[in-house]
Amino acid sequence: MTFRTERLKTIGAQVAGLNLDQGIDDDTQAALRTLWDDVGMILFRNIGTDPARLLQLSRVFGEPERHPIPDFRHPEEPDLILLTNKGRLQGPVYAYDGVHTYGRIPWHTDLAFTTKPNAGALLNMVEKAQIGGRTAWLDTEAAYAALDPALKQRIADKELRFEFCADLSGMKFQNPGGVRISKTKANFPDFPPIARPIVWTHPTTGRTIMNVCPLNVRDVVGMSAAEGDALIEELISAIDRPEFIYEHDWAEGDIILWDNYRMMHRAEGHPVDLIRAVHRTTLKGDAAVGRVMSQESTATAA
Repeated sequence: MTFRTERLKTIGAQVAGLNLDQGIDDDTQAALRTLWDDVGMILFRNIGTDPARLLQLSRVFGEPERHPIPDFRHPEEPDLILLTNKGRLQGPVYAYDGVHTYGRIPWHTDLAFTTKPNAGALLNMVEKAQIGGRTAWLDTEAAYAALDPALKQRIADKELRFEFCADLSGMKFQNPGGVRISKTKANFPDFPPIARPIVWTHPTTGRTIMNVCPLNVRDVVGMSAAEGDALIEELISAIDRPEFIYEHDWAEGDIILWDNYRMMHRAEGHPVDLIRAVHRTTLKGDAAVGRVMSQESTATAA
């Protein structure tokens, strides 16, 4: 099987001409995995919205992992996650400039508040919202390579403390503001605070990436609040730049795959009265990073 690739304007690549009806032979699978390791994020156009196609493509890159909360699983395909406001509101609603908005999630990596994040994920646009709904990715590998050498030296041996954040009003950095109109209906487990190194070696490629995650970061382990917060602000400012970011305006049938170790992503959200439906698969991760913090060390950090 053949396919065509084209680099996107800033980060990642687009794949065209991939015909899943023909199956995906071993050589094609190897070529796709090599491309993923190289660019970290791949846009597949015109794949369609059949859950079987998303699962077929997902298994090229890893083992799909079911969401731990059954309410998020697709009712007919439990290996898929159904993200939608059609007939239900699982997540919270926030008002931004008077617009009641659903599905907004600032920069993050999935499971940054655990020691075993997933390796990647794929999103498949099934029903596009007519306003909003864009998704963006940030390449921490490219961002790290461009950091000032002095900043690289300052973060080389530092850890950040991460905590689960179910309410955006609790974000300490890059808080988007807004007023929460409703709470999430999901029942999340309790997650202990996690310490992760800022600078990390990618478990597959061996290249240098970063753990930053503004949604969940709280402070720098072992530094005073003032000094640590200033370092985090400086780091976020250095990496949250257009040249490291790709923002996607979806078309129905698009699929985007990303490396969750390397890429942060954010969801713009959309007006709550406009329907949006997305299928997602999550790829199981085997690499451990960071450590669970004790209550004593957490109290000291706070």
